[in-house]
Amino acid sequence: MGSVSELGEFLRARRAALDPPERASRRRVPGLRREELAQLAGISVDYYTRMEQGRASNASDSILDALAAALGLDGAERAHLYRLARPTRVAASSEEVRPALRWLLDALQGVPAMVLGRRLDVLAWNPLAAALVTDFREQPNMVRYMFTDPAAQELFVGWMDCARENVGYLRADYGVHPDDPALLALVEELSAASPVFRSLWAEHPVRERGPMFKRVNHPQLGPLELAAEPLTSDAGQVLVTYVAAPGSPSEDALRLLASLAVT
Repeated sequence: MGSVSELGEFLRARRAALDPPERASRRRVPGLRREELAQLAGISVDYYTRMEQGRASNASDSILDALAAALGLDGAERAHLYRLARPTRVAASSEEVRPALRWLLDALQGVPAMVLGRRLDVLAWNPLAAALVTDFREQPNMVRYMFTDPAAQELFVGWMDCARENVGYLRADYGVHPDDPALLALVEELSAASPVFRSLWAEHPVRERGPMFKRVNHPQLGPLELAAEPLTSDAGQVLVTYVAAPGSPSEDALRLLASLAVT
């Protein structure tokens, strides 16, 4: 699927997510009509219709900014809108982990850590990350793990929020690399395997990585509260660490997990 049709789908999904005017609360179709959104954005209905249909090109900054405001887009979604409206070729990031990044990964003995590449492929990890999440030799992709392994729903407290985050990361990647055959194959595979993935993908969520707290329910250790800290490299790879607050029960649990991971 190309960026032109992807732009139309993104606009339609976002338009459908907006609340209609109070007088139109009995509508059968959710969201705003095209003419209502065009009016909010201050652009002509004809031009907006052509954008949704992939027949408009070279949208100006002012038009894209107005649409972003009318649709209530956040920073990640606004950047995604720009990428779809003005597609450019981006060099594929390497699937090989940079040596310095691997050295850093190996140095993190007491911290679960992994290196993620495009499509949320798990390119490298330390033993503690595998002990916390799963055996990445068997499941080297976080999105596939999230939607096809029942253990993921048991591990992540608030699984649906985590699932939506992962789809948002994948959507952001798709906006940069819309012609990546491996990404398209992954989306097709998961759309067939998981109705939840199929529904979330159709909503067009977009997320950029940032620090966040994760609550997990580990089968051996019980509840853990961890801070997920992503460090993005210039090679398009992300080192994700899971750290616990000093002196917390979760820190003690990670220390125990580290001892179990090496035995």
